[in-house]
Amino acid sequence: MSAVADLVVSGYANTTPTQHVTSGAIRFAYRIFGVPSVPLVLCQRFRGTMDDWDPLFLDTLAAERRVIIFDNVGVGRTAGDSPSRIADMAERAADFIHALGFATVDVLGWSMGGAVAQALTLAYPHLVRRLIVAGSGPGGVPGDQPMSDIVLQSATRPVNEAEDFLFLFFDSSSSGRRAGVEHLSRLHHRVELPSPPTRMETVRAMGAALRGWSFGGEGVYDRLGEITQPVLVANGAHDVMVRAYNSFAMVEKLRDGELAVYSDAGHGFLFQHAERFGQRVNQFLR
Repeated sequence: MSAVADLVVSGYANTTPTQHVTSGAIRFAYRIFGVPSVPLVLCQRFRGTMDDWDPLFLDTLAAERRVIIFDNVGVGRTAGDSPSRIADMAERAADFIHALGFATVDVLGWSMGGAVAQALTLAYPHLVRRLIVAGSGPGGVPGDQPMSDIVLQSATRPVNEAEDFLFLFFDSSSSGRRAGVEHLSRLHHRVELPSPPTRMETVRAMGAALRGWSFGGEGVYDRLGEITQPVLVANGAHDVMVRAYNSFAMVEKLRDGELAVYSDAGHGFLFQHAERFGQRVNQFLR
């Protein structure tokens, strides 16, 4: 077995047990692993649970970072009703971080999680040291366009099949599809039973939150200049869910922003280039 395969099967991401921490009436499910550092908290995508992070990406991060993944309210192993506003999701993320007792963290958000991470940083500027926004946007970007009907239909099916993920997250080229198949195959080596699927009530609440963020006036495009932390903004050039145009628009407005765009990838660029982007994140956080 290759070193990479060994990592996928037996690394931190697949063997670290789920833990719980309580904040008020909420019992958050989370996993923490890696090496001592400022903690890196990851905020997940629309419909995603802890189990949907690519283990190769997580273990690349964990080679240099203390990594924390969690299920926000109403998702996966964390009970409750998901908020229908990004700002409220960010408040729950802050509750989770405070419940763990951390005064300072780094934050990485992917897709919807990138919106949550931006809202968290603006609401709690002293909590976030550095920010990574992956495959996401600030909402309200002039000239941005909604998802196409076919993308929206695929993203909101009651049950997403492998073909949906390949279409939504990966470039349509043969190399992109191959990378997508490899990513999906890496998601099935957890020693624990898989998390329960995201309930449709949660999917609807998340959908409302994303609409409000992107086109309902709840985005933070006009507030990006308030973010003083260093920010790494990244995406795939062929993202069919959140156009890479949003990433460029962010960096134009940020005080201290860096841009990384992968020319051969889409929304799931961070899994297509799991080691490469993981190392880029670690370099940025150093």
